[in-house]
Amino acid sequence: MKRRDFLTQSALTTAGTMLIPHFLKAFELNQLGAAPASGKTLVIVQLSGGNDGLNTVVPFRNDIYYRERPTLAIARDKVLAINDEIGFNPALESLKSLYDDGLVTVINNVGYPNPDRSHFRSMDIWQTASDADQYLQTGWLGRYLDANCAGSSSCHPHLAIEVDDTLSLALKGSSVNGLAVLDPKKLYNQTRSGLVENLATVKPAHAHDNVGYLYKTLAETVSSAEYVYDKSKQSGAGAVHTTTGTYPASELGNRLKTVSELIQSGVSTSVYYISISGFDTHINQPGQQERLLRQYGDAVKAFMGDMKASNRLNDVLLMTFSEFGRRVKQNASNGTDHGTANNVFLVGGGLPTGMQQRIFNEAPNLTNLDEGDLKYTVDFRSIYATLLRNWLKTDDVAILGRKFDTLGLV
Repeated sequence: MKRRDFLTQSALTTAGTMLIPHFLKAFELNQLGAAPASGKTLVIVQLSGGNDGLNTVVPFRNDIYYRERPTLAIARDKVLAINDEIGFNPALESLKSLYDDGLVTVINNVGYPNPDRSHFRSMDIWQTASDADQYLQTGWLGRYLDANCAGSSSCHPHLAIEVDDTLSLALKGSSVNGLAVLDPKKLYNQTRSGLVENLATVKPAHAHDNVGYLYKTLAETVSSAEYVYDKSKQSGAGAVHTTTGTYPASELGNRLKTVSELIQSGVSTSVYYISISGFDTHINQPGQQERLLRQYGDAVKAFMGDMKASNRLNDVLLMTFSEFGRRVKQNASNGTDHGTANNVFLVGGGLPTGMQQRIFNEAPNLTNLDEGDLKYTVDFRSIYATLLRNWLKTDDVAILGRKFDTLGLV
């Protein structure tokens, strides 16, 4: 049985129930707080379900857009224009203010060759950085951990944290997985439940590779849970560090607040990963998407305000993506169906300045479609390569499996 299959089938491998008997404490490594090599932090926000990019970054000068979306198109006078051709959905007023401050780069027409319109398959492609006909068992960030942990005695799951109670494929490596945690204190307590004492008397009957790998994973998770919880506590107070920033009471707001608190507490994490759902808007799209986009913009603005207040604005970069966009033409249910290319946002203070660099490339071409869908002009793996090489200062070719052109993004 393959390791990934073994871990998937094991009830003990979710982060909230990672438990370790005392005799396996030898697996714990030294220097838990080793700093990321680049000194930079990458925060990834995944909009699950396929966000409608055309109603997010709106081509308000394009008559085809209004012809194909007679009831869904955003009225020209409501679009928050960012140049003469495109502008933000009016629900993204908070993101527009960040854009005006020079903190947002918009990348249009992002996708990959031979796009897949299945949620699960397209998300796998984005999370593993594979070709459309290639099936990988590790995620691109999991391979980042593998590459940076090779031969190191200071590499741990907490170097990549997903703010969730389960771990995405993106953060699963061959030898190292990221850490899934919603609440550092809760995870710490769960890894020290009564079951630990019972397991303390258990010893593996043999040194089977899968069993050894499982116990190693459990041990690493427990040590990382302890480290993250200890770092998240206010010095000498025993309480978890809390930010003074004000966040919206939404799922994304709460999770970005957690990321901010961990960053400000000094946790040595290079990558944070967050996923929010609800963007599969086949029916009655406007209200649902507007609500989600407003939550997104407000949460990101609060987070960036927190980073500025803590003097970390230039060292933290937030990337937002969705597994695909929607079709150009609206459907009969006042919604949109699965499409292909989409927009990606980069938000942070370390971005190049200048209007021409904040809108990275051309607006979507609605006269040259792929059977009703947008054609990609930017391979998403070029964005990954740029972030890996120029932001995280690591070997993008080793992690992605081949060379992709880097872009002038960071």
